Amino acid sequence: MPKQAAAAAPAKKDDNELSPIVKATLQASVIAGISNVLAQAISAYKDGTPLVIDWVPVFQFFLFGVISTPPNFLWQGLLESTFPSHHLAPTPTAIDSASRSDEKSLDDSATLGTLVEPRLNKLNTFMKWFLDQTLGAAVNTLLFSMFMHGTQSAMEHRAASSFGTDPSQSLWFLIDGITKGNAIQYHSVNWNWVWEESKREFVDLVLASWKFWPFVSIVNFAVLKTVAARSLAGNLAGIAWGVYMSLFASAQ
Repeated sequence: MPKQAAAAAPAKKDDNELSPIVKATLQASVIAGISNVLAQAISAYKDGTPLVIDWVPVFQFFLFGVISTPPNFLWQGLLESTFPSHHLAPTPTAIDSASRSDEKSLDDSATLGTLVEPRLNKLNTFMKWFLDQTLGAAVNTLLFSMFMHGTQSAMEHRAASSFGTDPSQSLWFLIDGITKGNAIQYHSVNWNWVWEESKREFVDLVLASWKFWPFVSIVNFAVLKTVAARSLAGNLAGIAWGVYMSLFASAQ
């Protein structure tokens, strides 16, 4: 048998496999929708009323996930490429072998791939954490407020539609509006009002985020090594945050 035939062929990438950024966007969008459903369930439980899901805010949170995840994914990638969390450093075994000028041991370590190992870069980790919780938090907070106030205002025509604001009719309102292309009417939004509202709640939302996200962020940067893994962990933590933001948005 020819040698090249005996070697295992490299695995081919599935052309139908979704890219990491698309996977992250789908995950974040679904989780955002789930968090809103959970928030509605919590509100119904607190009010002692039956749960009837209003699909309009679920749709709004899902759409926010679609819009906000790609730039956040790219932002995390930029932070990682600029400030890598880990760097390669000699292993204790390699250091010991080098101190004894043991060439054979060093050659063995090189063959086994144990000459170096990844080490946490504390300064880079701090820089990513700091930028993410200051610049990143500020941009994301404004993005959320502008989007939510703008989209809620763009869908206020729901009250005057034949479906009204009855939650049981919300799904039909969405289907009708999406098929007709008029579910969201951004042309009717007063963006000056949206901007003023976003500025008004900015500090409160940032302070609230600092009670939660810094701890998630430091675990992401210090423990998880890939952007995809950090995105998934962030999405899971985002369920709790999404519930809070859903309750916040519904109260506005």
